[in-house]
Amino acid sequence: MIRRFGEPFEADQKYRLRHGVYAILPRKNALLVTHQAEPLNEFQLPGGGIDPGESPLTALHREVFEETGWRIAPRRKLGVFRRFTFMPDYDFWAEKICHIYLAQPVRPHGPPSEPGHTATWMGVEDAVSLLGNAGDRHFVQSFFA
Repeated sequence: MIRRFGEPFEADQKYRLRHGVYAILPRKNALLVTHQAEPLNEFQLPGGGIDPGESPLTALHREVFEETGWRIAPRRKLGVFRRFTFMPDYDFWAEKICHIYLAQPVRPHGPPSEPGHTATWMGVEDAVSLLGNAGDRHFVQSFFA
């Protein structure tokens, strides 16, 4: 059974299943996260949806690079969680299956190419309180416990 975070499932709502990959990117005593200004102003673990025909690790590299400008070296999968949420970028409700990986930030290659994203380093305690969804906060807190 996959642990669920966030909004409750609504039986009368149609959801699109969306698998995604997200990275915990520690370096020294900080985490590399992304700040998305719109449509929701929030800090997030870098990552996103897996495109059709794309492997999870290929998607992880692509998404982290688009949202932070950094190349990474994935280490291992930490787990998975589910959340039901409205995705304003796509104008639909989604059942998101979020696969969380531990990865090493290797080097920056410039600013994020994803519009509205900014790469940000923050302390672990700040990340646990500032990340925009409970699943991300749970995995960061669990990893550093």
